Amino acid sequence: MDNSGIVYAFDIFGTLIFAITGAVKGVKNRLDFLGVIVFAITVGCGGGMLRDALLGIFPVAVFTDNAYVIVCIIAGVSVFLLSPKTVGRWSMIQYFDAVGLGVFTAIGCVKAELLGLGTIGVITSGVFGAVGGGVIRDVFSREIPMVFTSDFYASASILGGLLFSIMYNIGVDHNLLMYSTAVFTALLRMLGYHYKWKLPVARMVGEEKR
Repeated sequence: MDNSGIVYAFDIFGTLIFAITGAVKGVKNRLDFLGVIVFAITVGCGGGMLRDALLGIFPVAVFTDNAYVIVCIIAGVSVFLLSPKTVGRWSMIQYFDAVGLGVFTAIGCVKAELLGLGTIGVITSGVFGAVGGGVIRDVFSREIPMVFTSDFYASASILGGLLFSIMYNIGVDHNLLMYSTAVFTALLRMLGYHYKWKLPVARMVGEEKR
């Protein structure tokens, strides 16, 4: 498989992971069958669409390749049917989300690098692609997006993009770049979730430090 094939496979895999997290969120919000499918599609495809639009890739991949939506539908249907035996006990969803974050960070960085963008463009592309689906999921759920409140969510993606840029500039192999960025970002997110790492929160007059 050439590099383009690997990038495509990674993109589909990331779409599947985020579609699962979207469908699970839909089930937890007590949505009906159609609602769960819609959550799966919008969360699975949202980050990639935002990333492609940011990079000037038109039409975005979701509109030219049916595989993205098909994968999301399969994920949504599967979660809906299996939800009585899985979703209520499925604390692993945070780790699925971490994998999706890592994969989409890597894909965003790779696509930006292929277009010749600099370090800021590479990191921004990785972050927007990685957090876009999660922001849509949380907004649909009427929650403050995790990216603004969570323990090491967007921060993990930013650091992953920075690692990608550093490794690229020292000549690391293209495929190793992508895999390393995905694993590094996912592990950071998992560690942040497990150990409850948090960035400092601004305080107002009279508030005690948390």
